[in-house]
Amino acid sequence: MIGLLSPFGWCVLGIGVLSLLGLPIGLSMIGGSVLYLAISGQDIGIAAEQLVQGLTNTYTLLAIPLFILAAEIMNMGSLSDRLLAWCNALVGRFRGGMGHVNVVSSLIFSGMSGSAIADVVGVGKLTMDMMTRDGRYTPAYAAAITAATATIGPIIPPSIPLVLYALISDTSIGYLFAAGVIPGLVMTLVMMLLNGWLAHRRNFPVEPAVPMREFLPLTWRALPALMMPVVLLGGIYSGVMTPTESAAVAALYALVISAVLYRSVTGRGLYGSLLNSGRQMASVGILIAGALVFNFVVTKEDVPQTVKVFLEGFNLGQVSFLLLVNIVLLALGALLEGGTILLVIVPILIPTAQALGIDMVHFGLVVTVNLMIGLITPPYGLLLFIVASMAREPLTAVIRETVPYIVVLIAALLFLTFVPDSVLWLPRQLGYKG
Repeated sequence: MIGLLSPFGWCVLGIGVLSLLGLPIGLSMIGGSVLYLAISGQDIGIAAEQLVQGLTNTYTLLAIPLFILAAEIMNMGSLSDRLLAWCNALVGRFRGGMGHVNVVSSLIFSGMSGSAIADVVGVGKLTMDMMTRDGRYTPAYAAAITAATATIGPIIPPSIPLVLYALISDTSIGYLFAAGVIPGLVMTLVMMLLNGWLAHRRNFPVEPAVPMREFLPLTWRALPALMMPVVLLGGIYSGVMTPTESAAVAALYALVISAVLYRSVTGRGLYGSLLNSGRQMASVGILIAGALVFNFVVTKEDVPQTVKVFLEGFNLGQVSFLLLVNIVLLALGALLEGGTILLVIVPILIPTAQALGIDMVHFGLVVTVNLMIGLITPPYGLLLFIVASMAREPLTAVIRETVPYIVVLIAALLFLTFVPDSVLWLPRQLGYKG
């Protein structure tokens, strides 16, 4: 029974109190779930059982640390420098060119890392430095566009959030990855259009055009890095590799081209990459572990069915339900970490979406785009804090410059929400029957 003084009510209260005391949300969910088991008279060892089974029986989860490691290795090597030089040669000649370089470099890097944070701290730091050099762009604008473009990272495959969504929804990772391509390109387009409009309005500088005779050598130097998404997705859709195996290949490929071709890897740097990857995965792993235990409690209390019955009372159709989901997730994204929403809130919404006949691949992309916009939505958008710290600018100044990007990304989200074919076209070309 769900109520304030019920075991489930005490569970939610316990999670809230532990979180307010500063405990990581993953550990808070484990603590609240143990409290639920104790109050309801069940064996508290069930928590450990759910945790161990969930983390060890899911082969898919292995993809996450491997994608994290691949991104760390790429940040360690000179891939980012070569990619930026190529992007500058491609789009730098237009007004607001360095802003366009920022967007395009994030698009390309997103095909390698699968993480918005990896994008920001890797190629994002370099593009911010290039934009603010000689005072060509204000630090606040450079920080804002860097945070906004990093949201493409988990949309274009590979994607860590889509791996997690596949885990909770039992949806094909391969088709989810394919579904992310067009939404990622749509997000890229609207941000480039906005940057171009702002460039003409604010008279942003035009970068010197790179001669064609230099473009081909720059392309050759960047080609091994540019080929990484081709290797990854080609391996998956040709049937040669599973998505998890492709993550291992991504990490190995990044190491080989960084160490052998570019000769930019040192023993100390590799050790640091492994250490940083372990730390990041530990953080993600604790969150997943907490969600696994808490989701057992949620299932035991039949919360998804309760929510489904409640929403059925409003006679919602597909369009109105998706609109409601967008509003709820955008609001939660401004306050909560995206992984928490994905692993705790989204599983509660999935049964209703299925009952309404909403395609689970389409729903997964709508959810993920929502969560990415949440990363740049004040007051608690994580990327805003990161780029403000990197740019050494007041958070308010960065937020002010980010607002137009939030607006165009929400417009892109609405297009993707209400035109499912824009998401499902490519998966269908690859054999998806949805």
